Parts: sequence; C-alpha cells; structure tokens
Amino acid sequence: MAANSDSYDYLFKFLIIGRTSVGKSCILHRFVENKFKEDTTHTIGVEFGSKLVNVNNKSIKLQIWDTAGQERFRSVTRSYYRGAAGALLVYDIASRDSFNSLQNWLSDARNLASPNIVIILVGNKKDLESHREVSYQEASQFAKDNDLIFVECSALSGELVEEAFLKCSRIILTSIENGQINPERIGSGIQNGDLSLRNLQRNSNEKHKSNNSNCINASCII
Repeated sequence: MAANSDSYDYLFKFLIIGRTSVGKSCILHRFVENKFKEDTTHTIGVEFGSKLVNVNNKSIKLQIWDTAGQERFRSVTRSYYRGAAGALLVYDIASRDSFNSLQNWLSDARNLASPNIVIILVGNKKDLESHREVSYQEASQFAKDNDLIFVECSALSGELVEEAFLKCSRIILTSIENGQINPERIGSGIQNGDLSLRNLQRNSNEKHKSNNSNCINASCII
C-alpha cells in the first residue's frame, strides 16, 4: 500500500544543530524539497520540515527542526532539544571555527535531548574542496572519539544529504526493533504511526484468539 502523509509506522523527531552559516537550513530544504535554498538569511529561532522515508521496509515520518546557530537564540533553541530521537551535528568543511565549536553543540544535545539520541556528524559544503580547512580524517576521528556516525555532504549538489538522515534513522529503527528503545516512552522522540498501531492491534487480536483457542482445547481435554 502506498504511504501518504498520514500513513507511517513511526515518527522520529530530528534536530539540525551547529554554528551559524554552516548550511543547516540548506540541508533541510535539500532533503525535504530537493532544492537548494538560495536565500542565505540566518534562521531566527527554528524552522520546520517533514518528510516520509522508507527505512528497512518501514515508512518513517521525519519531523525535522532546524535550529538557529546564533548565540543570541541559544536559549530559545535549547527548548527544542527535549525529546529528540536524532540529530545532525553540522559543521562547514571550509570553516575551522565551525568545527572547533562542535563540542559545545554536542554537549547541549547530550544533556538536553533524549538519553538515546542518535547523533550524526555532518561535514557540509563538500563541494568547496579547494577551500577545505577540516580534513576528512580529523572529522572522522572526532566522530569516533565521541561515538558519532559521520558523513560529508553537499547541500548545493545534494550529495549524501538524504543518506545522512537515513543513516540516523536506520540506527533508531534497529534500536526499536531490538527493544533498546521503547517508542511509547515519553521523551523518546518517537511516536507510533497508524501503520504501527494497526500491527499492534492485529497482534493483540491474534494473541487473544490464540488464548481463547487454548482455553477451549484445555476444557475439552478435561
């Protein structure tokens, strides 16, 4: 059955965080609309977008909050960390300063979001290779040291933007299926969608029928 905007297995709340001018809004627009955002004005507060994706044959709705990177909005954007299941921690590969500020953003995410939050380090502006100030190896080591996934992407070309969201989503979904994350727990950043609820109801009905059948069989034996 083809999924529509109201038909999905799970909803995951995502954040896009990082210093101003690293391209967070451009990543959001590229992912949601498959367009490059030409307008370079800074985000004030937060921006929002959502998209349905297929992850391991499950329909997942990503609810994505793009947070402002300017320090004066920090207290406002921190309130959106609560109950996030995943986060893209973004820096600009052509900006050493944006990379050096990552630890502060990472600390906020770890302290304020869900304890099970999955964070992927995203080096944006991969198209600016000739202006690179942060090597792939250095960023990869930072990700390893901080238990993060890592990918470089380009919001301009679209290269690996979707993969950044999918990598994060796969880990969250696997954790749900392995029982490591309970989507019904308040603050998990995850909600059961209508498809998931239907499956839960169907399984409950089948279990009820099975129990009734066992009772009948037992009474026959007696």
